Amino acid sequence: MPDGEIINNERLEYLGDAILDAIVADFLFHQFPGEDEGFLTKMRSKMVKRKHLNLLAYRMGINKLMVSHTNPSNVSKHMYGNAFEALVGAVFIDKGYKHTYRFIDRIIHRYVDLEKLRMSDSDYKSKIIEWAQKNRQEVVFANREELSVSGHIPQFVSTVLNNGKELGHGSGLSKKEAEQKASRMALETLGQ
Repeated sequence: MPDGEIINNERLEYLGDAILDAIVADFLFHQFPGEDEGFLTKMRSKMVKRKHLNLLAYRMGINKLMVSHTNPSNVSKHMYGNAFEALVGAVFIDKGYKHTYRFIDRIIHRYVDLEKLRMSDSDYKSKIIEWAQKNRQEVVFANREELSVSGHIPQFVSTVLNNGKELGHGSGLSKKEAEQKASRMALETLGQ
């Protein structure tokens, strides 16, 4: 701000996240009239997940417009997706639902390959759980938190166990990311 006050976009991100969820659900409901709730839920999840929002922000050039006073070593890998959500929240406050819907609709048509997204399936944790249920096996996720090499950023480590045997392990900045990486390795170990 001109007066030097630091702006925090978390409230706009919160609003933008909720509005984006509603608009994407509405869009998919009309875009895929023959699909069931499970399909629509998965597609919405793929479209609004942080990794995809970061990609959209890059494609739109949001990363080139941002000014941040954050130490580069502390920059969140989700900063651009968060900025996109804040933008959606700001458009909603300024213009309302209909205009925000048109804004998101244009972004989807310009920057999102719905067919490619439809065919992608990166929820490895769900796949390993499905494998376990189908084969009457038990899988356990052993998780722990560690400090990174620099000692400042927490890192999560996850191991997938089946009957005490390690099938895969992974690490990440969140428990979810670590579990996904561990699940992917476990599926590779099982030849899935």
